[in-house]
Amino acid sequence: MIAQLEQLEQKLNRVLLGKPETVHLCLIALLARGHILIEDIPGIGKTTLAQGLARLIDLKFQRIQFTSDLLPSDILGVAVYMQSKEQFEFKPGPIFNSIVLADEINRATPRTQSALLEAMQERQVSIEGRTYQLPDPFFVIATQNPLEHYGTYPLPDSQLDRFLLSLHIGYPADRGELEILKTRSYGFIFDELKPVISGKELFALQQMVEKVRIDDALLNYILKILQATRERQQIRIGASPRAGLGLKQAAKAAAFLESRDYLIPDDIKRMTLPVLRHRLVLKQEIFEPEKRNQQSEALIHEILDTIPVPI
Repeated sequence: MIAQLEQLEQKLNRVLLGKPETVHLCLIALLARGHILIEDIPGIGKTTLAQGLARLIDLKFQRIQFTSDLLPSDILGVAVYMQSKEQFEFKPGPIFNSIVLADEINRATPRTQSALLEAMQERQVSIEGRTYQLPDPFFVIATQNPLEHYGTYPLPDSQLDRFLLSLHIGYPADRGELEILKTRSYGFIFDELKPVISGKELFALQQMVEKVRIDDALLNYILKILQATRERQQIRIGASPRAGLGLKQAAKAAAFLESRDYLIPDDIKRMTLPVLRHRLVLKQEIFEPEKRNQQSEALIHEILDTIPVPI
């Protein structure tokens, strides 16, 4: 299955040209059973990445376009009264897919945004007093445009904390963009992609990630990073215990992708930025996600530079 995982990464790099680090982080989140928030401009490959991933893993994919009039029931589903059966029957919404792209999530109202909370954290949906389990694996890729603010609702911190990683795809390098212009027409033909791994095999890989060993010294290293975010004067609310668990899990997945069954400090350092940058609440209130993340990144780099690395 490790060879299949390598093949998955190679083929996904052919789908999203010139962004190997983004692809690698996406696979880390997938193996760590986490969700991804992509804050970037339109047209740089967010949807292509999600659809390509779904095709290559042979999982059901659904894109949800978030708008101001989108209701929670449009995402979760609704109980419909069936007169012939004289009872209510649940009609599942698009959230009942293994890979879900929540496109422009900050265009929906807070009520609709919060409909994703239980689904992302508990992997289940509660409707009319009944609970329905979501498929496993279950993976949410949410996007928001940091440049447009009219008609948008900033994600609350409780919602941001549900995302394991925050990513920026950015413009491709000149060489990568030239290859796109040479080899692609408008859009990508996903019918050409054939699955290289099944959902069951992915689930087995996720279980293997759980077995990656982490030394107590590295757990203390993670703890010191979390505590440092809570002690910085510029930060009003530091990283939560959930963030610490996410950092540990993401580091385990990073080690697993390097064919190791144990962690090293570099795994933690590498994953600290994408795991923590969207979770820190700064004292100086910043409503633009791009500027907020830039300041958070600078503070995280300072923290990592000041904490001794375990030997």
